[in-house]
Amino acid sequence: MALRKRSMGVVAVITAAGLGLAACGQSSGGDGDAIELTIAQNAIAGGKNAAAAKYIADWVIPKFEAAQKAKGKDVTVKFVPSGVDDEQYKTKLSLDLKSGKGADVIDIDSIWAGEFAEAGYIKPLSELVGAEADSWDGWAQIPEAVQGMAEFNGKKYALPVGTDGRVLYFNKTLFAKAGLPADWQPKSWQEVLDAGTKLKSSGVPVPIQINAGTAMGEATSMQGVLPLLAGAGGEVLKDGKWSGASQPLKDALGLYQKIYGGGLGDPKLQQEAKGRDKSFQQFAEGKIGILMEGDYFWRGVVNPKDGVAKMADRDQTVGYAMIPAMEPGKGLRGQDFVSMSGGALRTVNPNSKHPKEAFELLAFTLSPEALKAETANGNVRVTPRTDVNKEILAGEPLLTYISEKVLPLTAYRPPVAVYPQVSVALQEATAAVVGGTAPDQAAADYQKKLEGIVGGAGNIAS
Repeated sequence: MALRKRSMGVVAVITAAGLGLAACGQSSGGDGDAIELTIAQNAIAGGKNAAAAKYIADWVIPKFEAAQKAKGKDVTVKFVPSGVDDEQYKTKLSLDLKSGKGADVIDIDSIWAGEFAEAGYIKPLSELVGAEADSWDGWAQIPEAVQGMAEFNGKKYALPVGTDGRVLYFNKTLFAKAGLPADWQPKSWQEVLDAGTKLKSSGVPVPIQINAGTAMGEATSMQGVLPLLAGAGGEVLKDGKWSGASQPLKDALGLYQKIYGGGLGDPKLQQEAKGRDKSFQQFAEGKIGILMEGDYFWRGVVNPKDGVAKMADRDQTVGYAMIPAMEPGKGLRGQDFVSMSGGALRTVNPNSKHPKEAFELLAFTLSPEALKAETANGNVRVTPRTDVNKEILAGEPLLTYISEKVLPLTAYRPPVAVYPQVSVALQEATAAVVGGTAPDQAAADYQKKLEGIVGGAGNIAS
C-alpha cells in the first residue's frame, strides 16, 4: 500500500483549509475506563486501496479489541478512511497534525517523514511512548537498511509498513540468442554494457533501458540516476550536505552517455510522455533485453494474470539480477551491489491522548499474525519483517530475492521537503545527457540548479 506520489512541501500544503480527520481518541476518565482509538489510512471501502480498508475494519480492529479485552482493557478502535489523491491526503494530515487533531495511528509516505519531523508534526516514538518503542521485538526482524526509512536525525519516528527494491530484469530468450547465460549476474557496469553490445549484435532493437528524462518523472530518479549514483559510491544527501557535480554523479551520467550515445538504448523513448509504459510493452514483446525496475514491474506489469503488459511466459522468460556497483566494492558503503527502495510508514500522532495504547495498536498491525492476515488472498508483498517474508514469500521467487538479497543493501531517498525539486533537477541532467550534452557539463548545470534549490553553495558538499 505504499503511497506513490511525491510531496511538494508542507508549507505549500498548509494553505488549504478545513480538511480534518477525526479527532484523537478521548478518554472518558481514569484508569480502567473505556479508551477509544482511531486509525487512519488513505484507503476506503469500494474505492482507493479498498483491500487495506477491509483488512483494518474486518481483521485488525476486532482482533486488537479482543487482545486488549483479554488484558483487562476496554479499548475500542474506529477506522478513519480516506480515498483521495496522495497529495490531498498529505494536506489533510498536515493540517490535522498542525492543529492538534488527527487519528491516533496514521500512515505516511516515508518520503514525508523528515519534513513532518522538521515541522514538529511527528515526534520520535521513544519520546511519545517511552522505552517500549525501542524495545519492540519487531525491530530484530527488520533489516537495518529498512529501519533507516523510519529514522530521521538518528531517531525512530515510525514503524516501516512495507518496502520494495530495484533489480535488473532481462529476457532469457534474447540472452540465449546473444550467447549470454540464463543466470546472468553482472559484477560491474562494464559487464552490463558488454551484455548490451552482444544483444545489439544479435539484433535486439533496444539492448538496455534505464529510465532517463523528465517525462518519466520520479521513475527516472528511482529506477535510474539514484541507483547509479549509489553504484558509484554517491548519495544525493549525506551528513546534511547535498551532492553536486561530484565524481559519482559524473560517473552515473557517463553511463547514461555510453548507453544512449552508444546505440545501446533508445533516446526517443526517454522523451515520450508515455515512454515508461511503452518500455514495459516493448519488454513484454521481446524488444528490450535489459531493464532496471522495481518489484512492481514483476507484480503489476508483466504479471501473467493481471499485469498491464502481461507475459504469459514470465516465470520462464524473465530473469533478474542485482544492480552492480560501477566496479566491485565501489558502491555505497563499499558494496558490490546496490538498490533503491521506497515504502510507507505508520506512526503515533503526537496529539494522541493515549500514546501507549496507540503504540500497542501500531505494533499489533506489524506483528507476524497481522502481516500474514494482510498479505493473504493474493495481496502478497514484501513486508518489512524477514521472519514474515520467509513464510509468505515462499512461493514468490522474485519477492524472496528482493527480501533476502536486495533489502540488506538498499538505500532510501532523503525524507526532506526539498527532495522533489532536487529529483527534477537530476531528471533534467539525465535528459541533457540523453540529448547529447557531455556528462561533466550536465553535472555542472545540475549543481547550478541545486544551489538555487537548497539555499546556496554552502549546503552542497565541495
